[in-house]
Amino acid sequence: MRIDELRTTSLAAGADTAVAPAAEPQPDPAYVAKATKAAVEFERFFIGHMLRTMRASTREMASEDSVFNNRVNQDMQDMADDLLAGNMAGQRAFGIADAILRQLVPGAGGGKT
Repeated sequence: MRIDELRTTSLAAGADTAVAPAAEPQPDPAYVAKATKAAVEFERFFIGHMLRTMRASTREMASEDSVFNNRVNQDMQDMADDLLAGNMAGQRAFGIADAILRQLVPGAGGGKT
């Protein structure tokens, strides 16, 4: 039998001989949990670093008698920025954790859990 004949007979058979796509192997739940935690922590670190950088530029531009140059206020703002970064990362506000999960665990979907 020639290749042309094989192709025509397989086309004539139609959808009856369609091969079902192979199911993706499901990732280990423990691995998914660890990867999710690490991805969210990285997003928290990223957001925290961004907020610290923005706060540092605000402090540089502030005048000497500004509340931004008061050391007590700076400590409180740093703590508030850290809490904000944690909350935003927990909500996956920037989508960084989801992007990381899509690459680390392709079968998991990378959605919010």
